[in-house]
Amino acid sequence: MKHFEVSHGETLLLIGPSGSGKSTFLSLLCGIISPQHGSIDILGTELTKLTAAARDRFRAEHFGVIFQMFNLLPYGTVVDNITLPLNFAPRRRDAARQAHPIETEAVRLLSRLGIDADMKAKAASSDLSVGQQQRVAAARALIGSPEIVVADEPTSALDSNRRDDFLSLLFEEISQSKSTLIMVSHDESLAHHFDRTIVLSDIATT
Repeated sequence: MKHFEVSHGETLLLIGPSGSGKSTFLSLLCGIISPQHGSIDILGTELTKLTAAARDRFRAEHFGVIFQMFNLLPYGTVVDNITLPLNFAPRRRDAARQAHPIETEAVRLLSRLGIDADMKAKAASSDLSVGQQQRVAAARALIGSPEIVVADEPTSALDSNRRDDFLSLLFEEISQSKSTLIMVSHDESLAHHFDRTIVLSDIATT
């Protein structure tokens, strides 16, 4: 029987080359797609027993997702994009505004991830560089302290210096919120940042 488990608060890097199924694995984990066989238990909830709509609600409330293609609203402002998940996640919305108004929390995350919030908070996401869009997608995943943050190649548009700075800030936010981080990449040099590294092919054989 194949088995995969991640502990609460763990940071996990999943390594695999392009085409190895990394994005598909994350889609299964988040309930975007359902497995043909087996079960997926997240936070005590069996995802395969939920309807598609219930999986969407569960994902919005408990997951922060950094998609490989970012999935930003092109004409929405940066703040609109960051706060979008909170429209569908009451618990995350309450958590986001515990310390600050929601927009203030969005701007704080934006600044923490290295974007000049004064210049960019009201800009349309389509006006940002690819690297800036990637960091907006990260802020959207982090807002409201979801229990699980899933990241699909979130450093691919960053040079090595900005990559390391980004990861440092990402881990600080993850640690503060006590979230679990699951990130996929083809870059094995990132492994030292994480508690554990797994090669995708190992999951298929354990």
